[in-house]
Parts: sequence; C-alpha cells; structure tokens
Amino acid sequence: MAAFHYRGRSQSGALLVGQIEGDSADSVALRLLGGGITPIEIAPAGNSRGHSSAVLRRLGFGRPSTSELVLFTRQMYTIAKAGVPLLRGLRNLAASTRHPWLRESLEDVAESLAAGRGLADSLARHAAVFPLLYVSIVRIGEATGTLEASFQRLAEYLTAEQALKDRVSAAMRYPMIVMLVIALAIAVLTVFVIPRFAPLFRALGNQLPLPTRLLIGTATLARRDGVWILAAGALLWWLLRQYVQRDAGRYQWHRLKLRLPVFGQLVHQATLARVSRSLAIGLAAGMPIVQTLQLIARSAGNDVMSERVMLLKSAVERGQPLSRAAASVGLFTPLVLQMMEVGEETGEMSEMLDEVCAHYAREVDVMAKALGSAIEPLLIVCVGAIVALLALSVFLPLWQMIGKVTTG
Repeated sequence: MAAFHYRGRSQSGALLVGQIEGDSADSVALRLLGGGITPIEIAPAGNSRGHSSAVLRRLGFGRPSTSELVLFTRQMYTIAKAGVPLLRGLRNLAASTRHPWLRESLEDVAESLAAGRGLADSLARHAAVFPLLYVSIVRIGEATGTLEASFQRLAEYLTAEQALKDRVSAAMRYPMIVMLVIALAIAVLTVFVIPRFAPLFRALGNQLPLPTRLLIGTATLARRDGVWILAAGALLWWLLRQYVQRDAGRYQWHRLKLRLPVFGQLVHQATLARVSRSLAIGLAAGMPIVQTLQLIARSAGNDVMSERVMLLKSAVERGQPLSRAAASVGLFTPLVLQMMEVGEETGEMSEMLDEVCAHYAREVDVMAKALGSAIEPLLIVCVGAIVALLALSVFLPLWQMIGKVTTG
C-alpha cells in the first residue's frame, strides 16, 4: 500500500487535509467518501512535485476560472453533438488546453475513461475543478443519453454565473481603486514628504497646530516602527484568515457580509440568483429536488444561505411544496414565492425559476448601480477631508511663520 496526501471537505463544508494509505487513488477516494469526506485532491505522498503543486493549489493559486470552464463545457457540447467519441475528444482537449491544472485534470479524466469508468465519475475525481452540481448534471446526462443537452445547460448556467460575478466585481472595483489610491497617497506623504518639512516646523516649537503635530507624529511613528506595524498587520490578517477558515468564524464572516449596508444586499441578491439558477438547471435536467437542494447547500458560497437551503430541503423532505417551504424559511421575496406557486400549478417550475434568476439578475444590476451612487459621494467627502487635513497640516504652520516674520 502507498501513502497519499488528500484534501477534502467534511459534511459541514470544513476543509480537511491529511495523509492516508491505500492501493490506489480510487481506493483512497472510496475510503474518504465512506468516512463522510468529499475528496477534492489526492496525490501520492512520494511525489514531491505533486505535493508541492497541491500545497500551492490549497492556497488558491492556479485554479481554473469560470470562463475556462465555460470554454471546456462548450467544447464538450460540440463533441457530444458531433458524435465524436468522448475519449478521443477529451484527449484532444487536454492536448490543446493551456491551463496547467485543467490540462492535468483532463488527462486524468481521459485515463479514467480509458480504464472503463464513466465520465461523471471521472470528473468527480477533480472536485476542485468540476463542482458537485456540474458532475451531477453530467451524470444525469450519461444515464439518460442526453449529454449534449446537459453540456448545453451547463454552458448557459456557467455563462450566467460569470456574468453575475462580473457585475458584482464591477460594482466593487471603483471604490476599491479609490481607497487604494488614497492609502498610497497618504503613505507617500507621511513617509517621504512630511519629514522634509519637519526641520522647518520645529522652528515653531510647541506652537504647532494640532493637525501638524498629528501628521508629524504619524510620520515619525511610520519611519521608526513601520516594519513592526506591517508585521503586526500581516499577523493580524493571518489570524483572521485562520479564524475565518473554521466553521464558526466562516459563518460569522458570511453573516457580516450579508449585514453590510448596500454591499450586503448586493451579496444577498447575487447568492439568491445563484441558488435559483442552480435549482432551475437541476430540475430541468431531471435531478430530484432534494438532491438538488443538497448540492446547492454545499456550493452556495455563503454558510448562512447554505443553512437556509438546508432548512428548505428539510421542509421539502417533510412533504411541503417548494413554494410553501421557501416561505417558511424566509429564503425568497413574496413576488418570487408567487412566481414559484405559478410554476408548481402549471408544472413549469424550471422555466419559472429561470424567470426568478432573471429577476434577481436585474436586482443585482440595480443594486450595483446604487452601490456606485451611494459610495461615490462618501468617497468624495473622504478624499476632501483627507486633502483638507493634509493642506492644513502643511500650510497652517507656514502661515504662522509668515505672520511672525511680518509682525517682527
């Protein structure tokens, strides 16, 4: 038996890393699944290159983007539609893929197919690249002979997900850039500019204005203890990251994000759009609703929303209709609940959930614009206050010196 390094998720979503012995990566994966751990990555312990690569990937480096997964999915749709054998198609895609992680994953998927495993089972070996919902839709397509339609749905789903992420990123980009520029400007003035004026200001002795004393004190502290301040900041950041990686810390952080003014509403609407879109694609593919909700809860991206989805799943398991169950857990707005009731009555729930997705996408657009409109005046006020403080810190003592010279 050989030793394998593994990385996986517990049933609560916590990240688990360790080492286990097994005859092969498949047997290790089965043992982990039997123990309630969903494997994300398994690498031989003796493979230093694979282990170092796994460490970098655990830190979040090199993960394929959604756009790359969209491209792969569209290529798989073309392969399935043209009737090209999957093994040959996957080997061609692996040879032409530039992304290292995705290329290695596709090569392993092709080898797994050649060994006689199914496509969904082969994709499931790389849970960090192919999400659980993705694998489940492919598995249903395999079982029903509708792989072409499954890949088409997945391509549309991932494209919409990427568009949603782009909207949220665009809404946050402007304030983040402005705050970064402000921080850099303050750092340059504090460390390089103000110390050059310090000898001139010392001529005034203890008669320096308060803003000037504060600025000189800050500049002195930054130049004298700047390294220690940066080290303390890095340590604090690391401690916060360690806390957030735990179940309790991650839950508190996700709840805080939902409670932030304006931005919290944006995150909430975007998460609801993701939940409704995932539910729509699962139901359209013929996946049982309880299984779909289970997968959505594990991939919602927010522990608070995952908790609500699990409550929704429990209510559905007790026999409640989806709309009534959603109303009991307070997951959707009354308008969306009415749309879901119509979908249940007409038997077109997946189509109605597509409309719900479009509704939340529009809400995200509106809130993204509102976020920019709300933050821009605040940023202008902050920039103005900082500029005024810096100007007064420099010019007030100069005016005092000019006044002394004039009166003298």
